[in-house]
Amino acid sequence: MTPMTAQDWAREVTRNVEKVIYGKSEVVEMLLVSLLCGGHALLEDVPGVGKTILARALAVSVGGEFRRIQCTPDLLPADVLGVSVYNPKTGAFDFKQGPVVTNVLLVDEINRATPRTQSALLEAMGEGRISVEGRPMALPDPFFLVATENPVEFEGTFPLPEAQKDRFFLTLRMGYPAPEAEEEVMVSQRRLKHPVTDLAPVTDLEVLRRLRREILSVGVPAALKETVLNLVEETRKDPRLQLGASPRASMALYKGAQALAAIRGRAEAEVADVRALCAAILLKRISVKPEHLLKGITEEKVIRQIAERILPPPEREGR
Repeated sequence: MTPMTAQDWAREVTRNVEKVIYGKSEVVEMLLVSLLCGGHALLEDVPGVGKTILARALAVSVGGEFRRIQCTPDLLPADVLGVSVYNPKTGAFDFKQGPVVTNVLLVDEINRATPRTQSALLEAMGEGRISVEGRPMALPDPFFLVATENPVEFEGTFPLPEAQKDRFFLTLRMGYPAPEAEEEVMVSQRRLKHPVTDLAPVTDLEVLRRLRREILSVGVPAALKETVLNLVEETRKDPRLQLGASPRASMALYKGAQALAAIRGRAEAEVADVRALCAAILLKRISVKPEHLLKGITEEKVIRQIAERILPPPEREGR
């Protein structure tokens, strides 16, 4: 039997997720890129657009275990990582693992957790392990963290530090559904249970682990490598920015282009892959100076203008 390709895998997972998330195939594709690259994703959008259901549907579709943390100001690191509890029968302490020990972890409203609790996730995101009571503990493979953030509500929130934002492979915004998709949502949920409970896995974690290794062999032309480096370097030179993109950005663009090319059925990455990824990857890795923010200049606008300067337009690609 022929092994499932990255394109087949992405098609099956997307088709399954779209049974409960309508009209968001581009968002699903970007999440699959992050998952293939071993990265993590930040979903930044208003409440009620399906962020939680998307993460849950993705976990079920790839055959992984799903857990969820609802962040609040009184959430402690032990609530995330786990804690040792005294067992009077044995006279010893038994470790009760926290929700972070899973394959797909949804951290809902991450900016409502205190910096102390947010920092408990840094090691998990960066190294795939946690430290509990001085002992390291490896997390399951794969470990994929999806965090959500409400960008319009600031009361009772703690902004993510730059170091943590840089840990996210990409940042996505789902947006409101189109009218026809919203109608589909209304009709499909006239039932006692949410349709996500009907989903079944369409693949397994072993396939995902194999595909993660295979995308490393996707070709990246020398000219495209130079383009990625120029794109990131331009963010460091732009006078409107007080913070340019880190080397993690260039690594994410490089590996992300490989994953996206594989998902789209190609053996070599192209400029189109970098163009599709640059906004999501760079958004939280750059910061506009306050005086330019007052003039209406946003990170999205800067990224778009830099991409227009550095990346050749679609009609010139391949010439």
